[in-house]
Amino acid sequence: MASLTEPDFTLLRDALGPLRDREQVAERLLESSLRHSYDPDTELDWDAPFEDGKWFWPPELLSLYDTPLWHRMSEEQRIDLSRHEAASLASLGIWFEIILMQLLVRHIYDKSLTSKHVRYALTEIADECRHSMMFARMITRGGSPEYPVPRAYHNLGRVLKTVSTTPGSFAATLLGEEILDWMQRLTFPDERVQPLIRGVTRIHVVEEARHVRYAREELRRQMATAPRWEREFTRLSCGEAARVFSDCFVNPKVYDNVGLDRREAVAQVKASGHRREVMQAGAKRLTDFLDDIGLLSGPGRRLWKSSGLLA
Repeated sequence: MASLTEPDFTLLRDALGPLRDREQVAERLLESSLRHSYDPDTELDWDAPFEDGKWFWPPELLSLYDTPLWHRMSEEQRIDLSRHEAASLASLGIWFEIILMQLLVRHIYDKSLTSKHVRYALTEIADECRHSMMFARMITRGGSPEYPVPRAYHNLGRVLKTVSTTPGSFAATLLGEEILDWMQRLTFPDERVQPLIRGVTRIHVVEEARHVRYAREELRRQMATAPRWEREFTRLSCGEAARVFSDCFVNPKVYDNVGLDRREAVAQVKASGHRREVMQAGAKRLTDFLDDIGLLSGPGRRLWKSSGLLA
């Protein structure tokens, strides 16, 4: 059995400065969880009717925004696209969160069960359970189908979560959290968006801020102490995860379901400069951080560039 004794991380530093004590970070996150945690079933008005003319996702964040196809679409069709793209993102979020919960359980398996670090991980797992149920309810309430990732990527997820290194797990966690978080921070204050969607994104933003902090701090510790082979493997797995995430961001079936030609829509999204700018802006805070701690180099960096998330 692996040792439960942890190194003194306060004696280590990386390019961002000294590493913080695990227990102190976890204690602050636990205190924040007590003050700012929400039950979506009671916090949100799930029975309120949707408001005519309001979006389900900000139009500027939709995949086809400002493309030639967008300019041919009616306002009603654009809003319907926003409903389906919101469902696609929620479906992707559930997939990522289910993987994340498994990675967190693996992370704490050999650690002290009475530590605050483990206690916060269990708290985060409980958060992610609520988020997954909230997203599923949002999809159902919106009247759109669920949009699972392609079967090949679904099965690739099985492999990645099985062979992932610990730093790889936290890098993938941040990939799944930070880009959606950036978009949701633009969504919940946007009065053009349906109140229910704004409420869902507000809850997710508040609670995900803690998850991002936990993952960033742990990823720094892991990269400072991991052997060279593990750091190199993590660079590759992180780059591959970025490619998969980018490819799955919007399920092409959404275009079929709003009456568009799928091949034409996919081609215009790939050619869209606006879409490329949105995705890179959403990823910039994350890619800057990963670059600072040495995760964006070599073949892994080329995978990030091929994903379209890194300029």
